[in-house]
Amino acid sequence: MTINSVEQSDKSPRRVSFDNVGAFQALVGELSRNIKHIEKSLGVSISIKGNTVGIFGDPPGDDVAERLIKQLYPLARDGYPIHPADIDQGIRMLLQNPEAKLKDLLLDTVFTSVGKRPITPKTILQKRYIQLIQTHDIVFGIGPAGTGKTYLAMAMAMASFAKKQLRRIVLARPAVEAGERLGFLPGDLYEKVNPYLRPLYDALHDMVDFEKASRMIERGDIEVAPLAFMRGRTLNDSFVILDEAQNTTSEQMKMFLTRLGYSSKAVITGDITQIDLPEGTRSGLVEAREILSTIEGIAFLMFTDQDVVRHPLVQDIIKAYEKRAVEVRSRR
Repeated sequence: MTINSVEQSDKSPRRVSFDNVGAFQALVGELSRNIKHIEKSLGVSISIKGNTVGIFGDPPGDDVAERLIKQLYPLARDGYPIHPADIDQGIRMLLQNPEAKLKDLLLDTVFTSVGKRPITPKTILQKRYIQLIQTHDIVFGIGPAGTGKTYLAMAMAMASFAKKQLRRIVLARPAVEAGERLGFLPGDLYEKVNPYLRPLYDALHDMVDFEKASRMIERGDIEVAPLAFMRGRTLNDSFVILDEAQNTTSEQMKMFLTRLGYSSKAVITGDITQIDLPEGTRSGLVEAREILSTIEGIAFLMFTDQDVVRHPLVQDIIKAYEKRAVEVRSRR
């Protein structure tokens, strides 16, 4: 990369030039999509002339934009597909720490499959989450929707299976608001539970094509089941994921945790701000955090709204609801 950064003045833009036309075009994006996203996110104006960009704006936006573009370019040159989520995360990181290295996150591939985009952590806490799963047998990931808690756990499970480190992946979820009153629903057992397990299937199909996922399920390599099906079982050589764990009761959580057998890992995910249990029923996830946090081999990680990697508005929505919840509690 050839960089020509001009000393900033009131009217002079920051200029950065690049020597690989193909990589520069990948950085800019189709119809300048990536550049437009940077402009909108940082409140700057970016001009493109040949293989040079000129960045017009005020601090800290202009500085972050320059640092971001310089860091994204070598990724594009190496064939990494730049996505708007990568830009959003790069901006967050550089605003918090101007010396942050975006490549340390985006090139830390968790799992990749033919025809699918490589799965990587997008935030510092997501990277820490991956490290905890690698080094601990039981990990709790707690935080708002969109922070990658279940998605990254499933990617880790698929990676472990591909390396033959285990022989089965088990995905569990409380059904029907944790009460699992399946008899009140129409249809056979599959039709009763399938709608509540749909998010797990969606994540699975995002990682491998539909045919491969179907074959793995048919062979029993992957089992997707409501939490009630875990009772009485011992899960050996398995990677077990419990999703929506905030909707487990104390008894259900204890039952799940004691299913773990030899050479197995468990990841428990949930959002304690979205508990759907009947009033007066204690969340098993909340209780587990209180009584298990000092046990060696068990790790807890608390995500925040800064780790949300969905649509940018999702962060604002979460913050708005959290603000309202604080106001309601203060009035009480």
